[in-house]
Order: sequence, then C-alpha cells, then structure tokens
Amino acid sequence: MSKEAIDKEFLEYLVKSIVDHPEDVKVERKVDEMGVLLSLKVNSKDMGQVVGRQGSTAKSIRSLLRIVGIKNNARVNLKIEEPEGGLRSREAGPVSGLADDLKI
Repeated sequence: MSKEAIDKEFLEYLVKSIVDHPEDVKVERKVDEMGVLLSLKVNSKDMGQVVGRQGSTAKSIRSLLRIVGIKNNARVNLKIEEPEGGLRSREAGPVSGLADDLKI
C-alpha cells in the first residue's frame, strides 16, 4: 500500500465494515492545495449507518481520518455523496408543494 493512499484504504476498510452492502462502497481521492479530499459513495440503504444518529458516525469517521492525515502530514477531508434515490431527493417533492396547500 502506498503511503499516499493509506487514508483512502483506511476509509474503505472502515466503511465496508459497518455497511450492509460493502460491494457498493466507492472512495475517490483528490489532492489539491487544500489537502486531500475523499469522496465517499455508498448504497442508499446504508446512508443511515454511515451518517449515524445526528451525524455521530460521520463525525467519528472524520475525526479518525484527521488523525490518519496528521500522521501522514496531510489535511484529510471527507465528503459523503448523496446517493441516487436518497431520502433528501424523495423528501423534496412533497415538501415543495406543502406551502401551496397551507395557503388560505
């Protein structure tokens, strides 16, 4: 494992360990002047497990990645991609028409 990809490998291992569909876990790694950006994609059914209650799991994953980054002299950030058919896209439909229904 190359020293540069340790953060990516760590994130893949960690997330695959907590989701029900590990085969759908995809991590993309980009490096720029701001540091390392890891983009995480998971199955829409696993989003709750990755984010956790009130975002606690996502915060913990970010903290662990920060530690891995510090150890390797890099600033590591995590972006969790919203999956197709995720809850946010489903909630947007009915809510947008709700205001019209409430008008008198």
